[in-house]
Amino acid sequence: MGFVNYEVKGAVGVVTINRPEALNALNSAVLDDLKTVIEGVDVNEIRCLILTGAGEKSFVAGADIGEMSSLTKAEGEAFGKKGNDIFRQIETLPIPVIAAVNGFALGGGCEIAMSCDFRICSDNAVFGQPEVGLGITPGFGGTQRLARLVGPGMAKQMIYTARNIKADEAFRIGLVNQVVPQEELMPVVEKIANGIAMNAPIAVRNCKKAINDGLEAGMEEAIVIEEKLFGGCFETHDQMEGMSAFLEKRKEKNFTNS
Repeated sequence: MGFVNYEVKGAVGVVTINRPEALNALNSAVLDDLKTVIEGVDVNEIRCLILTGAGEKSFVAGADIGEMSSLTKAEGEAFGKKGNDIFRQIETLPIPVIAAVNGFALGGGCEIAMSCDFRICSDNAVFGQPEVGLGITPGFGGTQRLARLVGPGMAKQMIYTARNIKADEAFRIGLVNQVVPQEELMPVVEKIANGIAMNAPIAVRNCKKAINDGLEAGMEEAIVIEEKLFGGCFETHDQMEGMSAFLEKRKEKNFTNS
């Protein structure tokens, strides 16, 4: 794929946005390639996905301003929908997706990172939603996901001021889970992904669905969502194998996604 690479490492898939000459900025072609790659991930074989950007300077520097600068109102709305649709695909994949953020994650870059389940960043990472300085709003879910992640007050301050924040502040406000030296980013994220992949895949998927669906519901409805997904784990091979291994005091577990 032209602007997006995909590599399989055992049960872990690595998606790399590969447009380093433009700091991996998202234009229509990149979004099309990303959509194709995401739709091609075999979620029956891959148990965790990593999303990152090529090069040492940038995860994704944002949407392509050159392309956006001449859009009409209708074209702007369509471009926003294009980005939102693919980011929502990432967010709702049945398997976990980890953002490995190196360097700039601005605008659309911050937004695509937020569509992942969680974010690990390098110590040179920079996050921000600078859109109001360009005369527009965030258009790929930034006004919605940022407020849900860091709270409305902090999200409004970041968006209204268009101020970038560094890795340590992103960690402090809960935008990222962990900050690591740049050279350790991929090894750390791959270790986490492989750890996830070792667990029962049906249970991991059901946990993701329970959390995501529950966040959109009231507590009474949310606990029913959890109950059904909890019950759905029983009578599976993975549930019987996991509990047998525990009762037999053995470490070996043969989880099969069935």
